[in-house]
Amino acid sequence: MVSAWLWLLCLSVTQALPETQLAELYVEVPENYGGNFPLYLTKLQLPREKTEGQIVLSGNSGMAAEGLFAVDSETGFLLVTRALDREEQAEYRLQVTLETEDGRVLWGPQPVFVHVKDENDQASGHQATATIDVSVVESTWVPLDPVHLAENLKVPHPHHIAQVHWSGGNVHYHLESQPPGPFDVDAEGKLYVTRELDREAQAEYLLQVRAQNTRGEDYTEPLELQVVVTDENDNVPICPPSGGLIRIPELSPPGTQVIRLLAEDMDAPGSPNSHVVYRLLSPEPEEGKEGSAFELDSTLGIVTLGTLPLRAGQNIQLQVLAVDLGGAEGGLSSTCEVPVMITDINDHAPEFKTSQIEPISLREDTEPGTVVATLIATDDDFEPAYQSMDFAIEEGNMYGNFGLDWNPYSGSVQLRLLRNLSYEAAPSHKLVVVVRNVAELVGPGPGPRATATVTVLVERVVPSPKLDQESYEASVPVSTPAGSLLLTIQPSDPMSSPLRFSLVNDSEGWLCINEFSGEVHTAQPLQGARPGDMYTVLVEAQDADEPTLNTSVSLVIHFLKAPSALAPTLAPVPTRHLCTPRQNHGVVVSGPSEDPDQASGHSPYSFALGPNPTVQRDWRLQALNGSHAYLTLALHWVEPREHVVPVVVSHNGRMWQLPVRVIVCRCNVEGQCMRKVGRMKGMPTKLSAVGILVGTLIAIGIFLILIFTHLTLARKKDLDQPVESVPLKAAV
Repeated sequence: MVSAWLWLLCLSVTQALPETQLAELYVEVPENYGGNFPLYLTKLQLPREKTEGQIVLSGNSGMAAEGLFAVDSETGFLLVTRALDREEQAEYRLQVTLETEDGRVLWGPQPVFVHVKDENDQASGHQATATIDVSVVESTWVPLDPVHLAENLKVPHPHHIAQVHWSGGNVHYHLESQPPGPFDVDAEGKLYVTRELDREAQAEYLLQVRAQNTRGEDYTEPLELQVVVTDENDNVPICPPSGGLIRIPELSPPGTQVIRLLAEDMDAPGSPNSHVVYRLLSPEPEEGKEGSAFELDSTLGIVTLGTLPLRAGQNIQLQVLAVDLGGAEGGLSSTCEVPVMITDINDHAPEFKTSQIEPISLREDTEPGTVVATLIATDDDFEPAYQSMDFAIEEGNMYGNFGLDWNPYSGSVQLRLLRNLSYEAAPSHKLVVVVRNVAELVGPGPGPRATATVTVLVERVVPSPKLDQESYEASVPVSTPAGSLLLTIQPSDPMSSPLRFSLVNDSEGWLCINEFSGEVHTAQPLQGARPGDMYTVLVEAQDADEPTLNTSVSLVIHFLKAPSALAPTLAPVPTRHLCTPRQNHGVVVSGPSEDPDQASGHSPYSFALGPNPTVQRDWRLQALNGSHAYLTLALHWVEPREHVVPVVVSHNGRMWQLPVRVIVCRCNVEGQCMRKVGRMKGMPTKLSAVGILVGTLIAIGIFLILIFTHLTLARKKDLDQPVESVPLKAAV
């Protein structure tokens, strides 16, 4: 009995052929196969969508008969319809194509080489005839060859796969599978697979078939059958689990590895079904630009940076296609997505928007704290930490007049005035402000726009005139005649620029003021003035050189009762001098020289300082007796100059104002006033003295030059005269 075993070997030869040419399939079939027909040989890799065409099977001219081979259109399996005889034909070359009705090839051609395996079924060359009676005493229970079954086989189930036979009678077959699988055996010893197999779930099964009697006892040792599940490309490549966002620093060099994808295919390892290649889908190369942002190794699945630069802050979704069958047609694929973010590095130095600021003018009296200018700087880095800036005044702030105020993350800095400006110290300031990153800079250093120049021009401020008093007051009798001196308006600094004085609101026209000296006089009799009334005018003082500089003070006139006809005559007080710092000296102020009331024994005179607050602060007046008072300095120090101190003298309801002129000066140790002495008339000045001295020296020099010149010429004349011409001296 011919052994009912089938050994199928399918070998796919990978060659560098055009995409439409398929590798030849090799199949071995034992001759005189005794199993069931049709016999499935191998599964063809037909396209999944083939409804529009028909399968065409053709062979070589030596094919034994028509209909010997066929292709199952449902499963794509190549099958043989009956037993083959190697002695009749040892091999067959077939070709399978998928064609349309008009003969256009949609798939293929797929070449198939079928080799008929030889079996010992022929007698030798020498034959003899004999009659032999054979009694079978041995069992036909022989080992089985392994069976190869394709996974996901689309055939009716149960499907016959093998046959066992026990030569004796009264036998019952029992099947066991390790691991348990969808297999069964019938009463005739035919083995079946009851459903489709999945190689990824189980690649091999070991079947044991037992021949038993009715009592379940084994007649002999069980037969073992190895079932090998051949692979089909039924698993798509599985992308690796996402590892989260991938961060790549900007300015990373080309070739930097981003990720390596290792897609897993559950099909048979090492087979074309699990051979995965990769293809970059996104981002696609930009039109008009050479190179790309990313490169992909299609074999290893390594994604690297390309030649095109990437910007910080970019979020890119990489899409990589993983295809099995080595990328051939019909391969299964999956799309792997990889999120990539380009992280920022501190590669941009901050820069000012404007590097040159137009000159800014500031007055000398500008208040400290004033904002001089606001500078704006920008940083092209993406991360806020890399945009933090630090500012400093690098040049031009030698006196410390300026400072900076800024927020590190705002990008703006305010240049402020910290100290008062002085035109005399510096009429202009050229400030250089520099901006730097707080974080360490990567790459090239700061550019020329990292500094900004601010020019500040100082405007000279001439102070307004200042008078020696904030306000002036005078008390005069209503009977004061025209031309009477009331008081003198003076500058606080005698060395200051000369002033010009004027009265602003003298509505009655009672007063007048000397434009240069500041003396206030009565311009006319005080007609209409009543005792106890006050008359206020405004005195304006202007700088003679700068008329725009001016100041004004109020002058209050207190009107007193007119003295009686027998008014006493006030003794004039001579000009006296007092020392500052204060010494124990004073000025004696006397009452009237002839007063009939005082002579007849009436009440004494009283003395008081004028109502001016400054006078009352600087001076002290003490009564000596009924007719005299003593005027001294109230402060330790009073400004050295001539002072007019108003003293009000009252007696029996009558009042007089006595102006006392006092010169306050510095004194020597002997208490003598040291005053500046002007040039004496007829005496030379320093300049003239120097001129006379220089002229005298020049005259002497000229005189000496003439003498030496004369001597030199005479000496030369003596040398030029012959010796014979010199007379001999007479002997004594």
